[in-house]
Amino acid sequence: MKFCVVGNGAMGAAHLKALRNIAGMEVTAIQSRTPEGTEKTAKEYGVPFWTTDFNEAITRKDVDAVILTSPTQLHAAQAEACMKAGKHVLIEIPMTDSLTDAEKLVKLQQQTGVTAMAGHVRRFNPGHQWVHQRITKGELQLQQIQAHTYFFRRKNMNALGAPRSWVDHLLWHHACHTVDMFIYQTGGIPTEIYGVEGPHHPELKIAMDMAVIMKAKNGAICTLSLSFNNDGPIGSPYRYICDNGTYIAFYDNLTDGANNPIDTTGVDVSQNGFENQDREFIKAIQEGRQPNSNLEDALRAMQTLDKVEQQFARSPK
Repeated sequence: MKFCVVGNGAMGAAHLKALRNIAGMEVTAIQSRTPEGTEKTAKEYGVPFWTTDFNEAITRKDVDAVILTSPTQLHAAQAEACMKAGKHVLIEIPMTDSLTDAEKLVKLQQQTGVTAMAGHVRRFNPGHQWVHQRITKGELQLQQIQAHTYFFRRKNMNALGAPRSWVDHLLWHHACHTVDMFIYQTGGIPTEIYGVEGPHHPELKIAMDMAVIMKAKNGAICTLSLSFNNDGPIGSPYRYICDNGTYIAFYDNLTDGANNPIDTTGVDVSQNGFENQDREFIKAIQEGRQPNSNLEDALRAMQTLDKVEQQFARSPK
């Protein structure tokens, strides 16, 4: 299978590295905004063709599928173009930054029949998978997810410390990870959800601090704190408080509540969540089925985030 990767930032690199480890997969094209950065990444990963022209990249005959790691604000239009061109598409989180656009993509996927997947990588991190498998088997009953997502991002920089051409968002991007994971672990859209946001940055025009609380039909709750003001280590640890143990998932790693490592070997093919995610995308294409984290499934997180955004709009400024 031949791929086009759109975007040459941290997420683009993560997928380029993952695809290297999957037999029979080849990245034949890469597209991004600046010629200098795009060419550099193409040479680094041995990609034979690079361009700054999105349509030129995705419509090539040697491209079967596209992985979008572009700015969030471009996801809806780019995913639409990929599907209309008959290309399978994996859209990095979030699939869109509005419920309306997400609903349009779901309908378009159903019309075109291509494989389309939202990049909810937490579903594929071994630590989160370990917990999910035990919940599914009835070995654990979730009481609470306590999560925080903290960065120090008072300037518009990306995860690699380079200037961004677009503005990130705590709700539609970073909260989306945890909202989707709570839905995935509890099996349904929260029955109760509450959100509050702090002051907006004078230049970036986004809230720099945020909190979200959710309750599931089965009674489990989730408390999520997010900040771009935290001066400390970046990251998103999840504390799973269960009836039969406490577990801390931090990306691909897992410990118990006392920080003792838990062996997740054998949970999936790889100990790397991005590789597991890309393998699921590829396998779904090959088998002609809907992938885990397909657009219709991921729409549940979009619907929940929209409710939070409506609460923000009603809150006194």
